[in-house]
Amino acid sequence: MIRVQGLRKRYGENAVLAGVDVEAPEGSIVTLVGPSGCGKSTLLRCFNALTSFEEGTLEIAGFRLEGGVTPSSAELVKLRSAVGMVFQELHLFPHLSVLDNVTLAPRVVRKTPRAEAERHARELLGLVGLGQRAAARPAELSGGQKQRVAIARAIAQGARVLLLDEPTSALDAALREDMRELLVRAAHGDISPGPDARPLTLVVVTHDRSLAVALGGVTWTLEAGRVVSRG
Repeated sequence: MIRVQGLRKRYGENAVLAGVDVEAPEGSIVTLVGPSGCGKSTLLRCFNALTSFEEGTLEIAGFRLEGGVTPSSAELVKLRSAVGMVFQELHLFPHLSVLDNVTLAPRVVRKTPRAEAERHARELLGLVGLGQRAAARPAELSGGQKQRVAIARAIAQGARVLLLDEPTSALDAALREDMRELLVRAAHGDISPGPDARPLTLVVVTHDRSLAVALGGVTWTLEAGRVVSRG
């Protein structure tokens, strides 16, 4: 469940988010659309406390964030394990292999034994179509393949909610369709291997309204820091 009530975020005198009230059930696909500068990416980053906010409350994946209250470091680690983020820039570690990128958080944060983390990662990579690229470095991958690694990495760390910022912006038409199919599979729980398989809640920022339509689910349209329609 995601529930946002009265969320406000300012940068100086500029109200980037001017009172957002929305909610979505667990397992939803939510797309955030609207013109540049309307607050989409800021709202997305509030969902896992990468951006703080001054007023309101936000409930997500069993966590509650309150305006003006900074979570502790331990709380942030737990929150960001449950609410994964796939950045527009992806932020894969260039010096690590695909396998090591996917296993890093489970091994370091969750203290998962290497053998178990690698077994789980190889399953995930197979499910996203990259089973043969585990030893590759990010520089050897296409844009679409890097997106898949980033999604596998977020799921490997135990994410229940997956936040994606413009996941198709750098992809051609064929790869955009592949990414749409992958996101729908993620929402249905089809790329969570073994007994941990479960649907994910997806929140996707996009300028591509055709992607929003293709993904289905619910679309929140933002204008000037407010959600002006839900559909």
